[in-house]
Parts: sequence; C-alpha cells; structure tokens
Amino acid sequence: MIYGLIALVVVATAAGAQMLLKQGARMGYTPWWRQYVNPWVIGGYAIMFASMVANIWCLHRGLLLKELSIIESMAYFFVPMLSWLIFREPITRRKALAIGIIIIGVIVFFL
Repeated sequence: MIYGLIALVVVATAAGAQMLLKQGARMGYTPWWRQYVNPWVIGGYAIMFASMVANIWCLHRGLLLKELSIIESMAYFFVPMLSWLIFREPITRRKALAIGIIIIGVIVFFL
C-alpha cells in the first residue's frame, strides 16, 4: 500500500514535469534548437527520468504492474488541474466528467 502512495506522488511529480515542458515550449527561443535545450525542458525531462526510476523502484518493491498502470491514470487528473492552476487552461464540463469517471474507476479498482 505504501508503494501505491509513493507511485501516486510520483505521478503528481511527473505531471509537474509536464508543466515545466509546457513552459519551455511557450518561451519561443531562437534559434529553433533552443526550444529543446533550455532549463525548463531539461528540468522537465530530468524530473520525468526520476519519476521513471521511482516507478521501477516501486515495481521492484512489490507494487503490481496492473496497480501501477491504474495509479498512472491519475495523471489525467493531475495534468488538467495543474494546467488550470498554472496556465489558466479551461476545464470544460466534459473534461470534468471524464476526470470524475477516471477517479471513480481508480477507487473501484482498489476496493
């Protein structure tokens, strides 16, 4: 159970890394290659790599792959929430309904 909670924190952290990648993409660097090699993007990929290592560690410690896959679906909750908070991207009713269904599915899976 503790590794499931760790995996959930890792998913939230990976969602934060996606916010760094988005910020890096918004900067509009010149020349074009700076779009891919800047502190935002490098930081985002470094955090993504660390989250991948943490997921492997959780799997090694006993978290089942099917459980990790379900936990990772919580990214569909974390990413829209963070993008709404940070970038003010709208969450439509349809998106909110879909996020609710995903959360219910995760809860049902672990009951």
